Amino acid sequence: MKTLATLTCLLVSLAAYAQPFPAKPVRIVVPFPPGGGADALARLMAPKLIEIWRQQVIVENKPGASGHIGADHVAQSPADGHTLLMSSTASLTEKNVSQFAPVTLVSASPYVVTANPKVQASNIRELIALARANPGKLTYASSGTGAASHLSAELFKSMARIDLLHVPYKGTGQAVTDLLAGQVDLLFAPSQAVIQHVKAGKLKALASTGARRTETLPDLPTVAESGLPGYEAVGWFGLLAPARPRGYAQAGGRQTQRRRQPRPHGSGGTEPHASPRRRPKRQHP
Repeated sequence: MKTLATLTCLLVSLAAYAQPFPAKPVRIVVPFPPGGGADALARLMAPKLIEIWRQQVIVENKPGASGHIGADHVAQSPADGHTLLMSSTASLTEKNVSQFAPVTLVSASPYVVTANPKVQASNIRELIALARANPGKLTYASSGTGAASHLSAELFKSMARIDLLHVPYKGTGQAVTDLLAGQVDLLFAPSQAVIQHVKAGKLKALASTGARRTETLPDLPTVAESGLPGYEAVGWFGLLAPARPRGYAQAGGRQTQRRRQPRPHGSGGTEPHASPRRRPKRQHP
């Protein structure tokens, strides 16, 4: 149902770009390497979009510079809705956010505090105690500087008053690979990137970063309830398009509002990014 709502919003939003739409294959640019949360979501959506649009949908990875290479590519593409960016916090900054128009929120989900089995902690209280006893020795991976996996861990460090060593990667996939190999100790990861390894016993899930437990891992406690009250962090992914000129955005906005009556309930994402709760701002003419 949530996937259907997301796709409905996507169709309505893109209808403002061209009539009819799509007139040619649509590219969804993922600014990170394969294997991460953004890549998984894009590839999950593509078959359904192909079915709805009856047009080819190509998922293309353009990693590098913490997501900015792919983001710059999309920003410089024709603003006709046929080139989209699967974005997260990492690929947006104050300097480039005005170059994009929001299309739809795809997912806003808690991350999972995941550990290599060698880490001598089975819950958040034990992890905090271990980190305090070994300041600066525990390492945590992220999908890149400024990514939700980085910001979530930094919020955790600050609130728990502990010292963890940050090891940034060029995507979640590479971070998970080294976590499995024991090259790093921890990763605040999208559940879809680690859940199979947790179920196989190759990784340990210590807690969820949301305000409440998730439907996919109902037995996994939150960070707040298992040792760090008040903590909450959610990672979001959204589809963005190159921004249109001012006049076109006005016309498109009016058309979109008409098409959204009545507005669909639930615009995608799973429930429960506390500090990383920065979402793309809608442009106003």
